[in-house]
Amino acid sequence: MKTGKNFTLGQYVIIKSEDRLEVGDNVRIADFCRITSACKIASDCEIAPGTYIAGGGDKYHFEMGQYSSLASGVRIWLSSNDYVNELVTHNVAYVKEIEGDVIMEKYTAVGCNSVVMPQNHIPEGTVIGALSFVPANFKFEPWTVYAGQPIKKIKPRNRENILKTLKKIQKGEN
Repeated sequence: MKTGKNFTLGQYVIIKSEDRLEVGDNVRIADFCRITSACKIASDCEIAPGTYIAGGGDKYHFEMGQYSSLASGVRIWLSSNDYVNELVTHNVAYVKEIEGDVIMEKYTAVGCNSVVMPQNHIPEGTVIGALSFVPANFKFEPWTVYAGQPIKKIKPRNRENILKTLKKIQKGEN
């Protein structure tokens, strides 16, 4: 595991392969998280209790951009059964799964108990509300709020204000 400064790892976190985890500065991974896939987490990120990142092994990976977060109970899947076109089982010959990376750019977040399926690229400034379902290969717009089951566009985020707050943080202002 490669870690930056001020890395906090909860006492009850399961990391299947520590050599596949890379973490920046000021990152917190809270208790009761389980990470079984390759992950790269940028600086100033938080993963709240009970989050799972799974399904990719060495083949697919999860990336989290700077100043991003996963709220409690989020599930990030890098591999899943195809419930429409295939048998619903793992490790059976000829059964194809939905597989792919999940990438979150900077200033993104996923709300409590949401599920993000494989093959998703969440662009800068995008947030996903609590209890949402993100289907595979969803087409997002940057700086937008999404929510629902499945998700839909709710409204734009206040990019100007968010970046203004970020500048204050970086300058050390209160």
